[in-house]
Amino acid sequence: MSSEPIRDPKADHLLTPQNAAFIIIDYQPVQVNSIASMDRQLLVNNIVGCAKAAVAYGLPVIHSTVNVETGLNRPPVPQVRKALEGYPTYDRTTINSWEDVEFKKAVEETGRKKLIMTALWTEACLTFPALDALAEGYEVYVPVDAVGGTSVVAHEAALRRIEQAGGKMISVPQLFCELQRDWKRAETVPAFMNLFIETGGTAGLQFAADKAE
Repeated sequence: MSSEPIRDPKADHLLTPQNAAFIIIDYQPVQVNSIASMDRQLLVNNIVGCAKAAVAYGLPVIHSTVNVETGLNRPPVPQVRKALEGYPTYDRTTINSWEDVEFKKAVEETGRKKLIMTALWTEACLTFPALDALAEGYEVYVPVDAVGGTSVVAHEAALRRIEQAGGKMISVPQLFCELQRDWKRAETVPAFMNLFIETGGTAGLQFAADKAE
C-alpha cells in the first residue's frame, strides 16, 4: 500500500500544521466553573488536548485572557497554563477578543487563514470573534467538545449561529486525525497517540491496552 504524495500543506482544503492557527480564549477558573453545557473535567481534558496538539504540530498559538491585569479575573486554569507554558497571553477588557488591537494583530501576523477557535463561553467569547473573523475572510473551525456555554441551549444556539455564518464544526479527535493525516509521518505519531490516551479517545485506550499486554 502506498500513500499519495503529500498535498501542498499550505493550499490543502483540510487543516494542516502549515495552514492553520490555534486560538484559545478565556479558559479561566470563573469561566470553567460556570460551564453547564458539558462535564467540566471533560471540557478541561479536551481543551488541554487541543492545546497540546497545537504545540506538537507546531501551529501558531494565540492565547487570550480577560481582565487578569485589572485584577477582576484570574489566570487560566493550571492545566492550560502548563500545556501552553512559554506562549504569551494577550489580556484584554473586551468581551469580543477581535476588538482587542493586540489580539487581532497577533492573529493577522500568523499569516494563517484557517483558525481553530476555542473559547469560554460559546455564546459570547467564542461567537463574537468567530463571526468577525468569518466576516473578514477567515475560515473558522470550532472543536465543539472543547468549548462550552452557561447552558446547553446557549451553547447549541451559539454553535448554530457560527455555523450559519460559515463556521465549521469539528471534534477533538477529528482535529488530531486531520493534523496527523498519515501514519507514515512518524515524527508526530507518539504525540498523536498520547493525545488520544490523555483525552480518553478509543484509539488511545486500545493502544494503551495493547502496550500493557
